[in-house]
Amino acid sequence: MTNVQPSSKLTVLYVGLNDPGQTCLHRMQAMESLGHRVTAISTSPGDVAPSGVARARHRLRLPADPVNVNAQICASVPSEKPDVLWLDKGNTIRPKTLAFVKRHSPRTLVVGYSPDDMYQPHNTSIYFVKGLPLYDLFFTTKSYGVTELQSMGCRRVQFIDNAFDPSAHRPIELSQVDRERLGGAVGFIGHYERERAQSIDALAQAGISVRVWGPAWEQFKPSHPLLRIEHHSVWGDEYVKAICAFEINLGFLRKSNRDLSTTRSIEIPACGAFMLAERTAEHQRLFEEGREAEFFADDSELLEKAKFYLAHPHERADIARRGRERCLAGGYSNQGRMRQMMAAVSELRDALAVESTPAS
Repeated sequence: MTNVQPSSKLTVLYVGLNDPGQTCLHRMQAMESLGHRVTAISTSPGDVAPSGVARARHRLRLPADPVNVNAQICASVPSEKPDVLWLDKGNTIRPKTLAFVKRHSPRTLVVGYSPDDMYQPHNTSIYFVKGLPLYDLFFTTKSYGVTELQSMGCRRVQFIDNAFDPSAHRPIELSQVDRERLGGAVGFIGHYERERAQSIDALAQAGISVRVWGPAWEQFKPSHPLLRIEHHSVWGDEYVKAICAFEINLGFLRKSNRDLSTTRSIEIPACGAFMLAERTAEHQRLFEEGREAEFFADDSELLEKAKFYLAHPHERADIARRGRERCLAGGYSNQGRMRQMMAAVSELRDALAVESTPAS
């Protein structure tokens, strides 16, 4: 486990999509578990469907603010003067809001986090890009994102690995009914992408049963009866049960995000489940190949390893067990990652305080 010095306890105004099952909520809860005093402002509109105007604004990269998050920040900061304004993928936060924070609470650090590739326009907003120079520190789960976000004007950017939530992502004992309802031989949970569909179809054509949970698969028409597409996502314990119900969990990476690893890369092994994922340097750093997870480079290797591990359940179970052990011992939890991030925030806060102290 990485040796990280404990951070001082900070007051945090935490802004993000805090719906149940969201990784944003998991991060906020990890922050609270470390003893920081957290006040939440949720960007979630609840069950209200986006209007036509809201969808148009999203396409223009000028997202609406349906719950008046910007106004809530401006109302809270002058009186509360938090140590940290934490923005979890703050696409709806206006630059003028950040300027207001700087003006009315100069000692409040503006800290950002995103699990997405924020160099890609489809993941960002015009507000986010224009506001980047006002962030004091930004955490990205994309290793290549450090220099890219700096080139966009962010002063300090730090890479942080993906994480799992111990209370959510854990082995679950399943009934036979749940196994049949959610699982199967080989499974994938995630959005449609053409490359993923082609690889999954190749497995089915080779005689391997595959089941998919996730959105946007309507554009893909299965050509084999062994391929089963469930056209919706699974969340919370249903998501974890589905992972535990598959003999092999596929770990495809999102090409449009240039992924080298994802939250799923950590969550699957953390559930004590077997992961067969695309081979990248990040995956190989996180898990020992053939011992804690398995990887593939192309459809031929994917098929070869899928057939092998379906036929060797004991080897598959050993790898799954060691993968979970790596997650626990390696500090891969949200608490472990958040401890690293808050230590960096505290260090920056102390350094800036020294800089602002007049020389005697």
